[in-house]
Amino acid sequence: MSGYLMGIDVGTQSAKVVIFQTDGKMLCSAQQPLRALAIPQPNRAEHPEDDLWTSVQQACRAAMLRFHQLGGQPHQLLAAGLCVIRCCRVLMRADGELAWPVINWMDVRLNQPYQHETAYGDVRWITTTSGYITHRLTGETRDTSANYIGCWPMDDVRQDWDNLQMPACNLRREQLFDVVRPGDVLGQVTSAAAKASGLPQGLPIVATAHDKAVEALGAGALADNEALISLGTYIGAMVHGDETPRSSDHFWPFQAALPQRFLYECMGVRRGMWTISWFRDQFGAAAVQDAQDRGIDIESLLSAEASRVAAGSNGLITLHDWAAPAHAPWRKGAIIGFDGRHTRAHLFRSLLEGIVFTMKNHLDPMMQALERPLAQLVISGGGANSDLFMQLFADIFGVPARRNAMRSSAAIGCAISAGMAVGVWQDYADAVTALVQPGETFMPNAAHHAHYQQLNQHVYQQLHAALDPLLQRLSNLG
Repeated sequence: MSGYLMGIDVGTQSAKVVIFQTDGKMLCSAQQPLRALAIPQPNRAEHPEDDLWTSVQQACRAAMLRFHQLGGQPHQLLAAGLCVIRCCRVLMRADGELAWPVINWMDVRLNQPYQHETAYGDVRWITTTSGYITHRLTGETRDTSANYIGCWPMDDVRQDWDNLQMPACNLRREQLFDVVRPGDVLGQVTSAAAKASGLPQGLPIVATAHDKAVEALGAGALADNEALISLGTYIGAMVHGDETPRSSDHFWPFQAALPQRFLYECMGVRRGMWTISWFRDQFGAAAVQDAQDRGIDIESLLSAEASRVAAGSNGLITLHDWAAPAHAPWRKGAIIGFDGRHTRAHLFRSLLEGIVFTMKNHLDPMMQALERPLAQLVISGGGANSDLFMQLFADIFGVPARRNAMRSSAAIGCAISAGMAVGVWQDYADAVTALVQPGETFMPNAAHHAHYQQLNQHVYQQLHAALDPLLQRLSNLG
């Protein structure tokens, strides 16, 4: 079947829309940045006004404009897969409008069951971001079963609501949308949504899973000994599992974007790539002119400088706790080991090394618990554009690290789900072969790996035990 497939991928920082030909080639894309999160008080985070829906409309309109300019006709667009950030909560009125701004995954309210607040007003529906955008596009009160993570009464094995869990989640069935499985059609674009977004009326909108699961599918990380590391505001690591979920102290099972499959995910880095942006914005002013003089962006300049720094950043260590975990709210980020040799290049490299150390110390125990030797990493997200970052993953993990030709793996995963739903492919493996184009593979440097192993074992893995008592006291005083 020939035509075009669309992936709608809405993350923490932007909405991306990509249109693919069914032979695997990308035709066009558009991206709309989201506004900065509103922080009304400590430990709360909300998307301002109706920013998610606004950004989806703008990205869709821009992508469709380009689609038409390139000769695309509305009837040639076969379906759109929808993926929206996970672990958020959306409160809707009966008329489908927001009762309250979308509550982001970094908000402390999402660590506990739903509690109604008087300020919310009249709340008819409690759903996820994917449920909300589905309703905006199709008018349906349907959602993917695979985006209900946390305090939701979802039975992941049956992929349906569990009435026995409702009281513990402080929810009633009538407050919740109906759910479908990944790969099912959620509904069709309404006339009102078509006018708002530029999408063709009647276009099928297809359920995927949560954003990281869709990214794993779109990255082609399907082998048992292959792990995806997703470089986003939250940096996660995951591997695919079979039909029977397992649990462990080192990972959690989630519904995968592959029907009847599971995804195992370990702990990650909260505010992971945000930390890199933080460094650039707060301390990169002196490098801006240097970058302009060389005709490159500041990230490329910093990466080039950091590539000339020795493995281990000459003893400069960064501990990534810029957003503390729920079980240790006193934790803070730490950078230790400064001496007179250190420059901005050392600090930038240390930030990257700290991310990779953290992910290794979470991913290795998961693979050991699953009894799977790790053979390869697939790195996804904008950070995969950095040769330095890719080499650090290979050197610190000691296995090859691959990036794909297209870094926006979630958009590819959306298009795969859309194509499967309308019969473009009969098998997910064929879809992955068509749409996932492998890029460069970075091989580990044996000497660097040996040095990083020593640094990790003797220093990095000891940092929490050494710093936690001091940070607890600092928290009480700060």
